[in-house]
Amino acid sequence: MTSPAERALDRLRGALGDVVDGGAVDSTPATVEAMRTDKSGHDSGSTPVAVVTARSIADVQETLRIASDLRIGVVTRGAGTGLAGGAIAGRDEIVLSTLALDDITDLSVADETVVVGPGIINAELNRRLEPHGLWYAPDPASKAISTIGGNIATNAGGLLCAKYGVTREAVLGLTIVRADGTVMTLGHRTVKGVTGLDLTALVIGSEGTLGVIVDATLKLRPLPTGVVATIGAYFADIVSAAGAAAAITAAGLRPAAMELLDSLALEHIGVHLDLELGDRGRAFLLVQTDGDASVSEAERVLAIIRSLGGDADLTTDPEEGERLLAIRRAFHPALEARGTVLIEDVAVPRSALPQMFAAIATIGERFALDIPTVAHAGDGNLHPNFLFAGDEVPPRVWEAAHEVFRAALDLGGTLTGEHGVGVLKRRWLADELGDDQVRLQHDIKRVFDPLGILNPGKLFPADIRHADIRPADSGHPETEDHS
Repeated sequence: MTSPAERALDRLRGALGDVVDGGAVDSTPATVEAMRTDKSGHDSGSTPVAVVTARSIADVQETLRIASDLRIGVVTRGAGTGLAGGAIAGRDEIVLSTLALDDITDLSVADETVVVGPGIINAELNRRLEPHGLWYAPDPASKAISTIGGNIATNAGGLLCAKYGVTREAVLGLTIVRADGTVMTLGHRTVKGVTGLDLTALVIGSEGTLGVIVDATLKLRPLPTGVVATIGAYFADIVSAAGAAAAITAAGLRPAAMELLDSLALEHIGVHLDLELGDRGRAFLLVQTDGDASVSEAERVLAIIRSLGGDADLTTDPEEGERLLAIRRAFHPALEARGTVLIEDVAVPRSALPQMFAAIATIGERFALDIPTVAHAGDGNLHPNFLFAGDEVPPRVWEAAHEVFRAALDLGGTLTGEHGVGVLKRRWLADELGDDQVRLQHDIKRVFDPLGILNPGKLFPADIRHADIRPADSGHPETEDHS
């Protein structure tokens, strides 16, 4: 007797065609093996059934109907740039790729809205909007390679979010396909809209657990006018730099970008770029202002920085500003060149940034680990990074990460500001939300996905039970097969 996975593969091929014949279904070893992991580096430990590259909403519907009928898990995937293991697939699961759904189906310059497929790349969307004088503001660091659908699934942030908002604030409506294959249109195309419960906001950040996004109505902005002013500031230590960032926010200033790099981050970037970055200080604060008042705002920022001991320069030269931004953008490539990286993502109130950086330094000392850290200082989002050798995260690293999470929560923060929960953080979900809220969220998922086929094992523990939400051991993620 054939297994449900084998029957699913046969039915998918019959309905959508095999890739060797120009169809949508690809079960070749190289293709399915690549789906075991994503940019997080986490491996599911087993191989999915097939990859279905949807070319239409009808393809998505048919895939989900077959999966529902046979009780087969479906992992929706865009570019695979996620950092929490949210788009990895394993045994007896189908990967549903939305990369080919990358069209701009409607652009209204008058209304400053656009309707796009989930597969369009963030930076490509802005390239196509630029001739119309418009701009989609959310800008994750991965914008050159990440999709709008993936950005929505994780409510992605970025360097400019303190001023322009995260993904949720730029999404007016969504079309999703539910687990049973039915299509549902959520939200609106008007700037205002409060009819009924806000299901659009519920789907944003749900990591593929509630439905498959097949188009999105996005709110656009006019391209900023005026010059861009950039400040590069060095401080004696990261706590002082974080204090300056908090002071800038407290003064009512809203830079377009405000990024913090600690001494370990500067050290790794300096080696990577062959630059001497530690000669003026042990921490770096990058601030960028835009708009018609950019220069006057930058001058106020500069005065605050210098009053707090920062060694800073201000430039309105685009090339020099880009050179300073390149230092920040080199952080992750610099670490990846040195070993395997666990990229973490916590957020705290902006006023608590100095305490959080101090806590990370203390945790690093206690566990004898270097934890190079950067932060989107404008919104309190920190990325502590753990370097190690090999493919498996050592227990000591997970123990240190747990302490970082605990410190963020103790300061009134959150486990994840923009990367999502995925597989890597699901064990700590109840630590932040509490058992009652986890139960409620799981009940909501069951309304959308009663059979539990959508991205199974992500966000919520795979074996979640109402009688026992919280895992017994919160030390580090499970090591069993996550398929």
